[in-house]
Amino acid sequence: MAFEPNVPPIQAHICVKHGLAAIAFYEKAFGAVNTFHQMSEDGKRVMHANLALFGGEIMLHDEFPEFGMSISSPKTAGGASVAININLPKPDDVDQAYAKAMAAGASTVMEPQDTFWQARYARIQDPFGHIWALNAPVAKA
Repeated sequence: MAFEPNVPPIQAHICVKHGLAAIAFYEKAFGAVNTFHQMSEDGKRVMHANLALFGGEIMLHDEFPEFGMSISSPKTAGGASVAININLPKPDDVDQAYAKAMAAGASTVMEPQDTFWQARYARIQDPFGHIWALNAPVAKA
């Protein structure tokens, strides 16, 4: 039986430099499952990939400036313009996901902490420049 991700109504499609390395990072850091990827004709860049993670899916591709694509990786653009928010069921899940991402090579933007909006929350930056927010509800005091 093939893996069938829960494809949400809104889905991130991210651009990276070094797509195969990005896929390997997301597999290690987030437990992502590579459900599909297609290499470009040059055999070096990922034309399209689907990764199932945290019950949803992201798509990714390498940069293709020669085709006039206006989407650049955060490394080329000078930083990320959005954060990808991962909603987790329990506060401990935030700490565990954060630790796993750190061990895989992510960097800290915001360490896990309880917030005023009643969530356990952390932000990391992956080695490709994307910002990931990890969020879970905490019990109200």
